[in-house]
Amino acid sequence: MSKNLLLIFTRNPELGKVKTRLAKTVGDKAALNIYTFLLHHTKEVTQNLSCDKAVYYSVKVREKDIWDATTYQKHQQQGESLGMRMQNAFQQAFDNSYEKVLIIGSDLYDLQEKHITEAFEKLHTNEVVIGPAEDGGYYLLGMKKLHPTIFQNKEWGTSTVREDTLNDLQNESVHLLETLNDVDVFEDIKDNPVFDQFLN
Repeated sequence: MSKNLLLIFTRNPELGKVKTRLAKTVGDKAALNIYTFLLHHTKEVTQNLSCDKAVYYSVKVREKDIWDATTYQKHQQQGESLGMRMQNAFQQAFDNSYEKVLIIGSDLYDLQEKHITEAFEKLHTNEVVIGPAEDGGYYLLGMKKLHPTIFQNKEWGTSTVREDTLNDLQNESVHLLETLNDVDVFEDIKDNPVFDQFLN
């Protein structure tokens, strides 16, 4: 067992249930295909990392899917809001004696191994690490102990999340990673040719 744990939050890939804002432009089938592609990308980025890894499913744990159970622990998200689901996942990790815990989503084509490695390294000298997303949220959050306030009173999915989170952490040392673009709406992919295959 490593002392470092990477939490990966995913949605179960079902038609009409994923990337709904993107689907308004490209349709449900293309949105599902794009999300499935992003899931595979997230697996490729994370599977060789030396930390422990845990996938948290939105609805139901899948036994036979892309996440190999010998590499990834599997759990179901618990809680009414995104904030509570993240808080509960962090709490479970710390209860299981992990010392550094990161969380990422599964919709970030720009994510690379180096971002996760840097985040764990920066937790040596910082209490919290945040990977800022261009839309005002964050694509990565890491900490060495639970900070419950950052999961409370947030308008999840809006442009104020990161600013509000940093306000909660004014008395803590925070390292900011490189800003990346997650995939939520058509504007996030329209200039990236890798997504053209899903739009024709």
